[in-house]
Amino acid sequence: MGLKWKVNLKELKKVSYVAAPMVAVTVLQYLLQVVSMVMVGHLDELSLSGVSIATSFTSVTGFSFLFGMAGALETVCGQAYGAEQYQKLGTYTYSAIISLILVCIPISLLWMFTDKLLILIGQDPSISHAARKYSVWLIPNLVSYAVLQALIRYFQTQSLIIPMLFSSFVTLCFHIPFCWVLVFKTELGCVGAALAISVSYWLNVFLLGLYMKYSSMCKDTRSVISMDMFLSMKEFFRFALPSAVMTCFTITYLHYFIPYGFGATASTRVSNELGAGNPQAAKVAISAIMILALAEVVIISMALFFCRHILGYAISNEKEIVDHVADMAPFLCLSIIMDGSQAVLSGVARGSGWQHIGAYVNLGAYYLVGTPVGAVLAFVAHLKGKGLLIGLATGSFVQATLLALMTIFTNWEKQVFNPKKLMLLAKGN
Repeated sequence: MGLKWKVNLKELKKVSYVAAPMVAVTVLQYLLQVVSMVMVGHLDELSLSGVSIATSFTSVTGFSFLFGMAGALETVCGQAYGAEQYQKLGTYTYSAIISLILVCIPISLLWMFTDKLLILIGQDPSISHAARKYSVWLIPNLVSYAVLQALIRYFQTQSLIIPMLFSSFVTLCFHIPFCWVLVFKTELGCVGAALAISVSYWLNVFLLGLYMKYSSMCKDTRSVISMDMFLSMKEFFRFALPSAVMTCFTITYLHYFIPYGFGATASTRVSNELGAGNPQAAKVAISAIMILALAEVVIISMALFFCRHILGYAISNEKEIVDHVADMAPFLCLSIIMDGSQAVLSGVARGSGWQHIGAYVNLGAYYLVGTPVGAVLAFVAHLKGKGLLIGLATGSFVQATLLALMTIFTNWEKQVFNPKKLMLLAKGN
């Protein structure tokens, strides 16, 4: 028993060194959107409404999809790194960049019709036009976001978190004054906010690209441009599409990116250990990360609840909005706890290569349970936004429960064969 506790504490310390900076990285990157939203919120109510809807629309139809697809690299790169197939990391990363950029084309076309789609579902025309303007000016950011997400997984699966932390911090420090100038001093308003996000993401890509090219830490995992990266696209899409489905139904607000950092750590540790043929180490890593994640969601949800009456002032000075945020806070706390649990377990699924199973779990949890519950509570019981949040939390609860059962009852000794099959398939490409 004493030996087991020593092993668990050692793993807890190990994952903490990876999880803490990874959480900081994901939050710093998402703060770019939050900063832009806050600044636009102090322009006028129409701009805030348009940008809020545009942010949700572009997140669901574009950014979340790219974010989810890039999760495929957590499986293939993580297990390749654990199996010491280092050159494959560069090949898979280049393949992912090409694949994600191709996906940006239909997404861009969809965003051109944002106003028509919103008006079609009953949204106010003036708000819809404001949303379209913001969405269209975000299109340049799609490509930079696609490249950035591939680079993040490249560094993440090697546990090279500090370069990402540095680049994300520098980018945020640049973005805050740059966005302020474009929004208020050039009078570009919401267009300036969108442009600022695009330029800032390209800066982050540039910094990480420099590190990847010139750092000795990446010398073993860099690969030359070759046909292999095109041949690997099929393997990438095999994991990418179900991975995107896993992610698109779960990203709802800023806090998600904190447990996502824990989930990314779980994915890295599990994929590396399975690739190295160490199933027991993978199990210990999962236990340690779950302890950290559960502690975090409890602390955050309590802090959110006790500060609910002042939170709204961060995005608006309108008392009606502030009161509405305070009213919704208890339901957000519930959603945070549920989302936090499933985020970590989704990371375990990505690291194990279970994207196809995770996709079915997500579709069932949200479409068959969460969405119907939310719709009934919002429109039949007239709970409106509260009902939708309860439905979302219900979907997250079902998803977390199913993923937890998968994790508990998995034969981890058999899982070590999956990376070997993956490497054999990769050699055949």
